[in-house]
Formats: sequence, C-alpha cells, structure tokens
Amino acid sequence: MIQISTLFRLLPFFIVLPLLAANPPLPLSVTDAAGRVITLAQPAQRLVSLAPNLTELLFAVSAGDQVVGAADYSDFPPSARKIPRIGGYDRFDPEAVIALRPDLVVGWNSGNPAPLLDSLEKFGLTVLRTDPRRLDDLPTVLEQLGALTGQTIAATRAATAFRQRLAALRERFQEASKVRMFYQVWHQPLMTVNGAHLISDVITVCGGENVFASLPVLAPVIDLEAVLAANPEVIVASGMNEQRPEWLEQWRAWPPLTAVQRDQLFFIPPDLLQRHTTRILDGAERLCALLEQTRQHRPSSP
Repeated sequence: MIQISTLFRLLPFFIVLPLLAANPPLPLSVTDAAGRVITLAQPAQRLVSLAPNLTELLFAVSAGDQVVGAADYSDFPPSARKIPRIGGYDRFDPEAVIALRPDLVVGWNSGNPAPLLDSLEKFGLTVLRTDPRRLDDLPTVLEQLGALTGQTIAATRAATAFRQRLAALRERFQEASKVRMFYQVWHQPLMTVNGAHLISDVITVCGGENVFASLPVLAPVIDLEAVLAANPEVIVASGMNEQRPEWLEQWRAWPPLTAVQRDQLFFIPPDLLQRHTTRILDGAERLCALLEQTRQHRPSSP
C-alpha cells in the first residue's frame, strides 16, 4: 500500500501526464529565404534535395539517412552518391520528386528555376527555399534544416563550430591590407561574381577586394577588356574539378596585368568555394593564405 506521504510526492507526476497528452508538440516553423514561414506538424523523415550543396548540408546536420532523392552531382560525403537522382539542380524532374513522396523538399532559391519550385508547391509539397548570400547565413540554414528534420543537436553543433571558425578567420584578417582580386568562375563565357555573391563575402573576410563587386548581376558575364581595365593584383580561378584549369594560364598572354607580372594566378577547387556548404571555410582558409602570400611578396616601395 502506498503511504500518504509517497502519494503526495507522486501527485505532480500524475497531474503532468494528462497535460502532456492534451498539449502535443508545437508545429515546427522556420522562415525561409523567400520570407515565407514553413511549418511542419512533425520532423520531416523523407527529404528531397534539389542541389548538391543542399545534400551536403543535410548530411552535415546528420539528416543524410532521411534523404530519399537528390540532385545530380550530390557526391559529398561519398555515401550521398547512393541516393536516387531527380535530375540537375537547374532542370530537375518534378514528377520524379513527387513520386518519392517527400514530406520536405529543400530548394535553392536563386539556383532552381522558380517555375519548377512553384510546380512542386502547387502539387502540395512543402518546399524550403534556401539562398545563403553571406557566410553568416550558412549556420542559420544548418539550424533550420536541423529543426525541420528533428536533428537539432547535430545542427546546433555544426552551426556553432562554423561560427567559431568564421570568427577566428575574421579576427585574423580584419586589419590586413586590401588585395584587389578577380575571381574567375569560367572562361567561355568569361564569368565572375558580384558583391552580393557568397564568394565575394569570402573575399572580404580574407581582406580581399572584389574588382567586380559593383556589377548588378549575381554571376555576370564580362569581357577581356573589363579585366584588363580592372588590373587585379590577383586572379583566382575555380574550374570544374580538382585540377588547375589550363585556361588560367591564358592570362600570361597579357603581361601588363599586375597579377601576371607578379605571378599571382591561383586555383582553388570549386567544391570549396562554389558549393555553399560548411566546406566553404576550407576554401576561405586557402584564399586567405593566398592573399597573405601576395601581401608578403609585394614589391618594396622605392
């Protein structure tokens, strides 16, 4: 028989139980890059990623096992290569996405075609639109993905580590002298990024100055004359894979360029800067080191 004193100690427990049953967990809500509130009744368990960087971010918050479909070239981490494909980020197949019955689709607002994203929503799918433009946006995206997938602990850990690493980079190079640089995305057509692009924020963190920051288009096509007129001190190219692109050497045909005169033609693998994931800080550290090398090898003033 339960003693009276024991019964009184257990009384709060018996009161809380019906309260928990009457108050189920609140819906999960985040505000996406399009300014819309995305709400789920419970954490998503079937995810479709519409870009390789988004697939990588889902793995970064330990939600990789929940991804049932992903865009082409979703190859990091290696286990992502086993996920069924739904097409390229710029031409994915809406019917393939719908057939996977996802309870959350993670999209790229400035990369996925808007009509395709709209078609998924018209069918009734929930689409989270992401679009990090500054390094500070990435840990926020991690936290949103963690909240909507039930992986808040892993997401918080990843976001905190990213913020700490970014803060250390900023502190190290905040007083560094400016280095005027041209970031070359591609050669035919000749492409770069403007000041609103995430890569330009990396350049700023490293004490660099994007010579095409003022252009109105996010990833503008430019001409040779524009680069010659800007006369960057450094040219950094990306390319398509882990190999330094041959077309980077073509700038040596223009010896008046300061970057050519000082042999400041550099390469950083595109996955480390052009995929907007936590690995972008690996690319940032490489870029910061290259710009610091440039500062150290500047000609002495007469």
